[in-house]
Amino acid sequence: MDNKLSKDAYGGVAGKDYVPYVSSGSKSGGNVAVLIIGIILAALFAASTAYSGMKSGLTVAAGIPGSIIGSAFIAAFAKQKSILGKNLVQGMSSGGESVASGMIFVLPAVLLIGSKVSFFEGFAIGVGGVLFGIGIASLVYNYLLVEEHGKLMYPESMAISETLVASEGAGESMKYMGIGFGVSGVITVITGSFLNVANNVISYINESFFKWKFEIEVNPLLLGIGFIVGSEVSLTMFAGSLLANFGIMPLIGYFSSFAKDGATVWNNPNVAINVMHVKNIAGSYVKYIGAGMMLSGGLIGAIRLIPTIISSIKETLNAKSSNSSSNSSYTNLILISGVIVGFIAGFLISGGNIFMAITASILSLFLSLLFVIVSGRLTGTIGTSNLPVSGMTIASLVLVTSLFVVMGWKNPENNRSLLLFGTFIVIAISIAGGYCQSQKVAFIIGGNKNEMDKYFAIASIVGVAVVVGVILLLSSQLAMTGDNVPFALPQANLMSTLTAGIMSGQLPWPMIIVGAVMGVVLYLLNLPIMTVAIGFYLPISTTSIILIGALVRLFIERSSKSKQEKEVKVANGISLSSGLVAGGSIIGLVGIILQISGVIKGSGPSGFTASNGMAFVLLVALIIATILPLLNSKVKDAK
Repeated sequence: MDNKLSKDAYGGVAGKDYVPYVSSGSKSGGNVAVLIIGIILAALFAASTAYSGMKSGLTVAAGIPGSIIGSAFIAAFAKQKSILGKNLVQGMSSGGESVASGMIFVLPAVLLIGSKVSFFEGFAIGVGGVLFGIGIASLVYNYLLVEEHGKLMYPESMAISETLVASEGAGESMKYMGIGFGVSGVITVITGSFLNVANNVISYINESFFKWKFEIEVNPLLLGIGFIVGSEVSLTMFAGSLLANFGIMPLIGYFSSFAKDGATVWNNPNVAINVMHVKNIAGSYVKYIGAGMMLSGGLIGAIRLIPTIISSIKETLNAKSSNSSSNSSYTNLILISGVIVGFIAGFLISGGNIFMAITASILSLFLSLLFVIVSGRLTGTIGTSNLPVSGMTIASLVLVTSLFVVMGWKNPENNRSLLLFGTFIVIAISIAGGYCQSQKVAFIIGGNKNEMDKYFAIASIVGVAVVVGVILLLSSQLAMTGDNVPFALPQANLMSTLTAGIMSGQLPWPMIIVGAVMGVVLYLLNLPIMTVAIGFYLPISTTSIILIGALVRLFIERSSKSKQEKEVKVANGISLSSGLVAGGSIIGLVGIILQISGVIKGSGPSGFTASNGMAFVLLVALIIATILPLLNSKVKDAK
């Protein structure tokens, strides 16, 4: 085998004629060591993605870091060091991450409306969504991955494939991941729930005539995300925060000063409008305008998908190989199991309302079927990192909410059921993207489809258990309201606001409509609505540190003397940033577990350690600790 992919991997030949990287010998890469390593990484990526995603509103695809870490683990612990085994491990990593990337969009909304969910309910819904998503995506495997080879490029799948082929270089990547994990771990320990001895938020708030707020949270996890997503996304998000904190907030503050004495905030009768603080303006007004922007972005995105939905279904039905042998009895078993578990979960969460269970389950399965096919096709075009999961979920929830309103199911318990049905849908959509991406890698490398089906399904079910556990563990913090909440939950907040508002008839429509109009304006200007809207909704402390991470990447790129040097340093930077994300989320989660169990009790910072000065010191230290290893990396690291 040559140590590189052939040009045919990128197209130029029919999929049925493509010769994969591993073209002879056994197609099996699975064994006990691979399974154990894959389960461990699936659990780690599920926990890390759940924690970081609920905090930042952004998730990071696990395919490339999973392939790097998996390659290193297989080299260290497995007797058989086949690239096919490494391929299975990266697929399992993606399975855990994909579950988290979907579930955190909706399931925490149940907590936000004041309800609860049991582990068994969450697990049943998650497993149903996973199996149904894998089953439907597997049915269109031949069409999307084989017949469309070279037409649907699956860009992230090709990047993962290249990483696997070059997997003997994983040692350098692991080194930078280790540096990032260590840096992130140290800062998280001293500022988070472990010791909590140092302030990590630079904060300036003006409560006078021109009300505004600017903050930077010195969080290595968020800085790592900024480095990975780059300057375009980070700047766009930060623009949304600037508009919210230095445009809309001061404007509302100015007009509210003219309010009559006795007039109170619409959703808080204890706060007078003419003396509102910045936190009141943000929580009772700006938040809902941001929700309107996200709603607008989601619906516009869903409308734009209509041609894709129609063409995907039409071409799938007409695909010549739709009934080929690749759709094994195991695939059919997964799909049937998904339908059965989906109906069982529907009955479980409907509170004894059999008619609700049947109608809502059928609608949820139908919407999942539509958007799973779209998800697989879009993954082939833009990859899972840019998959518009939130837009498809919003469109689905609007339809399911309409059913509930028409049927008169409008009390809080019904809203809980609605959100749990939405959780099934979003998991199916998200898992389909990760599945198609992983199967495309297997197709390129030469892995066995049915083997990937099995390993990916196992990892995804493990991911469901981990994510539900993390959400329940953090439930008290996730349900917090007000200023400076530990988890922003922008998507889950939108889902809870949208469904509860529509069902109760108390949605503040003027603010929602203003936000929606702003979204339409962004669309007409050809700007990314959801990215701006998430930045508008998130605390500026979050988007500012994400922007700093992107600026660090820009500095590394500009300081490179050649294209090859830039590619090496950016690749090492992404590995280091993956370590920052993993370290911040895993160490932060462990700290919360120790805090909840009473093992540690932090008294909080005081004196200088509680000041902006302390946060500045930490920020400078974090930036230096990120930049120096990358500046010292050499071109030989890529070899």
